[in-house]
Amino acid sequence: MTQMNWLVVYPEILLLVAACVVALVDLYVTQPTRCLTFWMTQAALAGVALLHGLALQTGLGAEGAKASVYAMQGLVVSDPMGHLLALTAAIAMMITIAYARPYIGSRELLKGEFFTLAMFVVLGISVMISANNFLVIYVGLELMSLSLYALIALRRDHAVSTEAAMKYFVLGALASGFLLYGMSMLYGATGSLDIPEVFDAIATGQVNATVLSFGLVFIVAGLAFKLGLVPFHMWVPDVYQGAPTSMTLMVGGAPKLAAFAITIRLLVEGLSGVAHDWQQMLIVLAVLSLVIGNVAAIAQTNLKRMLGYSAIAQLGFMLLGLTPTVVAGSTQLAANGYSSALFYLVTYVLTTLGTFGLIMYISRQGFESEEIADLAGLAKRSPWLAGVMTVFMFSLAGVPPMVGFYAKFAIIQALVSTGDSTYLTLAIAAVLLSLIGAFYYLRVVKVMYFDEPRESQAFSGASYTGVGVVLAVNGFAALALGLLPDGLMALCRDVIVAALAG
Repeated sequence: MTQMNWLVVYPEILLLVAACVVALVDLYVTQPTRCLTFWMTQAALAGVALLHGLALQTGLGAEGAKASVYAMQGLVVSDPMGHLLALTAAIAMMITIAYARPYIGSRELLKGEFFTLAMFVVLGISVMISANNFLVIYVGLELMSLSLYALIALRRDHAVSTEAAMKYFVLGALASGFLLYGMSMLYGATGSLDIPEVFDAIATGQVNATVLSFGLVFIVAGLAFKLGLVPFHMWVPDVYQGAPTSMTLMVGGAPKLAAFAITIRLLVEGLSGVAHDWQQMLIVLAVLSLVIGNVAAIAQTNLKRMLGYSAIAQLGFMLLGLTPTVVAGSTQLAANGYSSALFYLVTYVLTTLGTFGLIMYISRQGFESEEIADLAGLAKRSPWLAGVMTVFMFSLAGVPPMVGFYAKFAIIQALVSTGDSTYLTLAIAAVLLSLIGAFYYLRVVKVMYFDEPRESQAFSGASYTGVGVVLAVNGFAALALGLLPDGLMALCRDVIVAALAG
C-alpha cells in the first residue's frame, strides 16, 4: 500500500527539526541544569513516541498487507513492527536522558550537545527501523553510530573514556565496513538494493549463488558486530566499562532495538530464501555468545564490565528465537520464534535501563559506583534501592516472577515447539548456560544484603526525587510484565505477523 511520502516520515521530520531547534536554543541557555533544553528534548521524544503509538494502533487495525505502507519510492516501509520498535526506542531514550541528567550534570557534561546527539541517535534508529533499502539502512546506521561515538568521547579530559570511544569507533567502523561490503555483494548477486526485490530475485533463482553466499557471510558478521555477539564482541566489555555510565546506557539500550530491526529486515524479509544458511550461522553465534558471555562474566569484579559480558549472553539468548525459520513447511513456528525474540529484547532493554539508571543514581554521591563491592551493604543503607536492584538482577537471571523469566521461557517454548532434535538440544543448552549466568547476578544480590557496607550513613537521594520515581516505576514494570506478560506478548506476535504478511 502506498501513501503520501511526508505522512509516513512525520516522526523522523519532527525529530530532525527538534534536534536542530534544541541545538540553537541551547546557545542562549545559561542555566547549568539545562532545564529548558532538557524538557524540550523530552517533549520532542514524547511527541515521536505518540506518533508511532498512533500509527501502531492504526496499522494493527488494518487488514492483512494493508498494515505495511511503502513511501519514498519504496525506500521506506511503515509497518506495525517498525512503529513498536521506534516507540520503544523513543521511550527508552527519554528514560536514559532522565537517568543521565543528574549524573552528567555533576561531571560538567550537561551541555546542549548531549541532548542534540541523543536525538540524532534516535533519528538514526528510526531510519534503520523503517528502511526498505540497503542504502537507507546504511545511512541510518552511520547517523546513529557517529552520534554514539561523539557521546562516548564527550568526556574529553578522561583518558579511559577517550580510549573507550576510540575502541568503539575503530571496531564500529569495521562493523559498518563488513555490513556495507555484504550489501554491495548482495547487490552484485541480485541486481537490486531494495529488500523486496532481493527477496524476489532469490525466490526466482535469478542470482549469482557464489556472490550471494559471500555477501550473506559479511551481512551476518556485520550484524553480529552491532549486536555484540561472539566472536565479534571485543568492544562490548571495554566500552561498557570505559564510557561514562550515562553513555554506556546510550549504547546498551535503544540501539539494540535498531540492530534487531535491521536483522529482521535483512535476513527475514530479504534473505529468507537462504534461511537454511544464515540459520546455521545464528545458531553458532548464539551458543558461543551464551558460553563466552556467561563464563567471562563470572570472573568480573567491575559491575559495568560484568553487565557488558551479560549483554553478550543475553543477546545470544535472544538470537535463539531467530533460528527457527521454516520447519516442515510451516511459517507459524518462525512467527512464534521472532515474536519471542522481540518480546525478549524489549524487556531486556527495560531491565538494562533500570540497572544502569540505579548505578548512576548511586554514583552521584561523588564516586563512580562501578565495582560490585561498591554495592556492599546497600540493603542497610537504602532498602528500597537494594530491592529495586534485586528485581533487575532477578529479571536478568530469569528468576520468576520477573519479566526476564517469562522472556526466557518464551524463547525456550519457541525452540521446543518445533519438535526438532536440534532445537531441543539448543533449548537444553540455553537452560544450563542460564544457570551458570544466574551465579553472577545472584552474587550482586548477596553483596547488597549480606556484606558489610563501606559507609555507615544512610543513602540519601532526596534531591533527585524525580529520578527515584522513574527507578521505582522501572522496577515495578519489570515485575508487573512478569506477572502479566500476555498483553505485550500478544502485541509482539501481532506486529511480527503483520511484518511477515506485508
